[in-house]
Amino acid sequence: MNIPNMLTMSRFLLIPLFLALYFYDNKIAALFIVLLAGLTDVLDGYIARRNGQITLTGMMLDPLADKLMMLAVIIALLAGGELPWEAFGVMAFREVGMIMTSAYFHFTGYKTLPANNLGKVTTVVYYLAILLLFLEAQGGMAVLWFGIGLSYVASFVYLVKFRILNRAS
Repeated sequence: MNIPNMLTMSRFLLIPLFLALYFYDNKIAALFIVLLAGLTDVLDGYIARRNGQITLTGMMLDPLADKLMMLAVIIALLAGGELPWEAFGVMAFREVGMIMTSAYFHFTGYKTLPANNLGKVTTVVYYLAILLLFLEAQGGMAVLWFGIGLSYVASFVYLVKFRILNRAS
């Protein structure tokens, strides 16, 4: 297992740690765990590209780790009363939908694509929204709704590119 894949795997381990810290009222420590997960996401992609260590395993596990962490965060924020049901619903629908769609495509033999640039921008916007929400700063919900909109546009772009890729092969 290479370093990028180990960094990706570490994000799976950070999810229960985040949840434990959040639900035992250590929200600032929980926020640091989320930010650490974001840092490992940036690092694993950078190292994999720089060292030519991009693997099929990494291409599958990296977005899964990201989506599961995001689900954990929005579930925690919903349970903590910091996220409205509407935002939770549209975010969860997209995250679960992308996980299920990616798994279906992978296991039925379709070629998959790495995250597109709009998806990466969406992730940055989500992390900014999470930071603002955890710190109870102004604008957190507005940034979150902007990120939600971007996430749906990014998903649409991904699906169009996926369809073109698999139609050509």
